Amino acid sequence: MREGRSGYSAAKRTRNSHLWMTRIGRRIVSTVPPLAGPRLAGYLGPVKKILVLLEMIKIQHSLFALPFAAAAAIVAAGGKWLPREYGLILLAMVSARAAAMAFNRWADAGMDAENPRTAGRAIPKGEVSRGGALLLAVVCAAVFVGAAALLNRVTLMLSPVALAVVLFYSFTKRFTALCHFFLGLSLAIAPVGAWLAIRPEWNPLPWLLGAGVLLWTAGFDILYACMDVEFDRRKGLHSVPAALGVPRALRVAASLHALTIAAFALPLFLCGLGAWYGAGLGAIALLLAYEHLIVRPDDLGRVNRAFFHVNAVVSFGMMAAVLADYYVRGSRL
Repeated sequence: MREGRSGYSAAKRTRNSHLWMTRIGRRIVSTVPPLAGPRLAGYLGPVKKILVLLEMIKIQHSLFALPFAAAAAIVAAGGKWLPREYGLILLAMVSARAAAMAFNRWADAGMDAENPRTAGRAIPKGEVSRGGALLLAVVCAAVFVGAAALLNRVTLMLSPVALAVVLFYSFTKRFTALCHFFLGLSLAIAPVGAWLAIRPEWNPLPWLLGAGVLLWTAGFDILYACMDVEFDRRKGLHSVPAALGVPRALRVAASLHALTIAAFALPLFLCGLGAWYGAGLGAIALLLAYEHLIVRPDDLGRVNRAFFHVNAVVSFGMMAAVLADYYVRGSRL
């Protein structure tokens, strides 16, 4: 029962924190002066709708994979300023992730409505229709393919593969507890794709970064899934916490994050990165250790802090470590 209570408390905090964009939209509309009339309020209505859509696709969570893509692209470009290519990579990253999130909301709408943690999402609340979410996914997928086509032939050819991976993830929880690794694979595409967008040739660095991203993402997704363990078991959904229980799942996540550091350490030996990268990696290891100190089986109330705040710092910290070693130490890949 203790696990259930802490999970419910975390779910309540998650639901409240995820409404911030929607509340901003409501405040914008509600603060329109009465004398401004319905016309101005009508103009602000679309602003609220956009904020609802941005909240639905969790645009802020792009911070997890984007820094890895940025680091890979800058190193692949030899440190040169390539605004067209960087802009297209950013567009491809954001549109692919938006397509995946909108598709996930469409696919999971029924389950989201039944889960107390997710009942406040846009589709269960009636703020966005299922058809609207699917349409958004299709449009964003088309934008992604278009951006890939404008980069080079290799990225265009691989764009359907990338889309298949990020969209297929939405169904994996229905049949395998390895769903966390499919999410990790979805984010691991970022550094590899960004490298190929600039330099479509083999180099171990983006693949090693991608391997680290896969393990890191799987680990923190297992932490996040601990809040849904009772719901997942009741509905026959699959996850590591549902299969093993929360205490063992936390140990699995910790093991994956230890492997994450090992994967991120390989560029020190295989890619010629040095002291600056090593120092940054040491700081990342401490952050991941802190993440596991604040999340305990009997207290899941800090999962949100571990999930978003700590992991956002991890991603930007890794980008800083790669670029510092590249620019300051003068590593060349």
